Amino acid sequence: MILRACASLTLCSLLLAPRGAGADQVTLTAAGSTALLPLIKSSAELYALRRPQTQITVTGGGSRAGVAQAAAGTVDLGLSDTAATGYPNLVDHHLCVVGYVVVANPGIGVTNLTKAQLRDIFAGKVTNWKELGGADVKVVPIERPAGSGTRLVFDAAIMGQAKAPDASSVEDVTSSLLGDVRTIPGAISYAAFPGLKKYQDDAFAPVEGVVELSIDGAPPTEEAIGNGSYPLWSFEHVYTNGPPSREASRFLAVAQTNVDAIHALGFIPIRALTIPEKR
Repeated sequence: MILRACASLTLCSLLLAPRGAGADQVTLTAAGSTALLPLIKSSAELYALRRPQTQITVTGGGSRAGVAQAAAGTVDLGLSDTAATGYPNLVDHHLCVVGYVVVANPGIGVTNLTKAQLRDIFAGKVTNWKELGGADVKVVPIERPAGSGTRLVFDAAIMGQAKAPDASSVEDVTSSLLGDVRTIPGAISYAAFPGLKKYQDDAFAPVEGVVELSIDGAPPTEEAIGNGSYPLWSFEHVYTNGPPSREASRFLAVAQTNVDAIHALGFIPIRALTIPEKR
């Protein structure tokens, strides 16, 4: 009788015992933009503290690959630096904001340009800084490669329908571009905050050795981007094939509010925007 009771108790204990973590394990996969990988990995570590049963796998491959894999359903989250077009089933989730700054050689004698003036510079209509009230120095535009994310944002925000001539100087690497702008008289170019500006003392510090130009009186700061006065910025994107799963939604919420990592990587948190997310 005692043995039967013990056997029954043991069986009941096994039936009522909680399942192992493996039985409830959930997997999320993310791929795409290499610029976003550190933020996604950092957010995955935070998420593991809340949901240890969720395994998040993160790989690179670039923005195009991330979008294509999300569209094909081979990953849950497609990471992209630019907006995806031609994929009607994809849902766009704004992960964070990326700002861009127009930098120029310190000797130009100008600290602010209107969008129209900036457009004329890169369209080849302005050839000397004295035409804009600056020094008598030749304007030397340094372009970004056609098709690059940085160039696409600049063309959309500043150039519009204006056609830029074939540039005599094109630079893809931000560090090399910065060196050229510092040393070439009259040089002007543009670059994204990540890899250029450091976040310290609760703000993005100015880049040393160059002039950061304001646009229509607004400086390239988080505050000016947030209130809509500074025009040169875009979103970083995460795409899902249709509405995200509950687990993906939870993870995205953690990533969007991972403010320390967002700032450390040179991005701006979504919460800084006080204007509608219309881009």
